[in-house]
Amino acid sequence: MRITATPHNHLGRTVAIAVAVVAVMILGGTCVSYNHLVESQQRVDAQWAQVQNVYQRRADLVPNLVATVKGAAEFEKSTLIAVTEARARVGQVNAPSARADPAKMAEYQQAQDQLGGALSRLLVVAEAYPQLTATQNFRDLQAQLEGTENRIAVERMRYNEVARDFNTQRARFPASLVAGMFGRFSAKPYFAAQAGAEEAPKVQF
Repeated sequence: MRITATPHNHLGRTVAIAVAVVAVMILGGTCVSYNHLVESQQRVDAQWAQVQNVYQRRADLVPNLVATVKGAAEFEKSTLIAVTEARARVGQVNAPSARADPAKMAEYQQAQDQLGGALSRLLVVAEAYPQLTATQNFRDLQAQLEGTENRIAVERMRYNEVARDFNTQRARFPASLVAGMFGRFSAKPYFAAQAGAEEAPKVQF
């Protein structure tokens, strides 16, 4: 006895196949979006590590710089104290991860900017002490510090670029749905320009 397919059975199979195809497409799209977000987040993490490396290099230069400057007669103690205290504050602020919230990023940046400003003022004041600026050790430290400051600016800019790329990708559909499903893909905060960074430090003698 031969059983013939009824229109109802044929429709049921068609619907089942369509549902399966849609499910595969959704799953495939989710996997692709997830993997792209992971790759993008890895780039942000790697660049954030570079930012921290150059910040650490600057912090490591401070003790040698302060020790060298202390040898100059009558050098302004308040300037050295400001540098030492700013470096101490940097050490007290826990370095956030690349996935930090904007408040933690702002706190970290503020501490780093204060140290950068204190170092800038120290170098400006040092110009009034020829016996200090004439020493090879000071000139070497000054060159290293200036090079490090340039590196900080570059690495912060690169971090902002990869963070922007991640945030843009995260906001696009369907990645935005995937980001909502997985809590690890939070938006990345940016470094902001330091207030008054365009002006040279003013020092009164």
